[in-house]
Amino acid sequence: MRTAVYREMDRAALDAAYNNRAAVPRYPALVEERRDRSNQIRRSRPCKIDLRYGAGERERLDFFPVDEPNAPILLFIHGGYWQSSEKESHSYVAEGPLNRGIAVALVEYTLAPEADIDRIVGEIARSIEWLRANARALGGEPNRIYVCGHSAGGHLTAMMLGKRSIAGAMPISGIFDLEPIRLNYLNEKLGLTQESAWRNSPLSHPPAECPEVVIAVGAEELPELQRQSEDYATALADRGLPVKHLSLAGHNHFSILEEMANPQGELCDALVGLVEAGARSAARA
Repeated sequence: MRTAVYREMDRAALDAAYNNRAAVPRYPALVEERRDRSNQIRRSRPCKIDLRYGAGERERLDFFPVDEPNAPILLFIHGGYWQSSEKESHSYVAEGPLNRGIAVALVEYTLAPEADIDRIVGEIARSIEWLRANARALGGEPNRIYVCGHSAGGHLTAMMLGKRSIAGAMPISGIFDLEPIRLNYLNEKLGLTQESAWRNSPLSHPPAECPEVVIAVGAEELPELQRQSEDYATALADRGLPVKHLSLAGHNHFSILEEMANPQGELCDALVGLVEAGARSAARA
């Protein structure tokens, strides 16, 4: 007899509902292709690597400047369900923003099980404050920092909403309610409790105010990932916050990032829109 553990799903169904890699058979080949592209951009573009924003071994970021004074900055947070991946293999994402005049910081953070979710969220907040304090020395503008993250990075992006130190945000394919994560296979390393899952669920704690937000998800992603993005966009809109929800046709959980890596991609265009909206807001202030 099946025992429902979440939204009428038993444990096996819930595990499958969040197993993005199993849902995309090309995932292993895609990782290798993107690693090659990332290595290429790291060789061909000026880049300051492993800038430390904290004392932890992985509390580092890489910075790709652009040839503009006081440039806007995209801080990109990689995914991996808080327990895998690294900034280096996501360098390919920087190509789009760099070609649109936006500097890029790729941030790394301590992974589970070494770090719990509270620590990881704290590290991302610290990376933003470090970047803000050092932006001018790097060639960027401290008041023009836009935070974007994919998957677990989308969750971490949403956790930064409400901070005055960011000018806009774009969670991509994010997780906004950690309760199903607590109940499935991912929690073996994360160690979420009911309290820590609630405390770190953006859906449970929408900000009172925030800059403009774009919430993006692939139209071919797993239904639970699509639902999470829709629910969070609705929660922000219901509070009158400036949010736009994008469902990108033809994209799964991993291919969606091509729309940021491509200078003419839909997500890169949306990022430019955030930067332009931020500039208008600053002009009115």
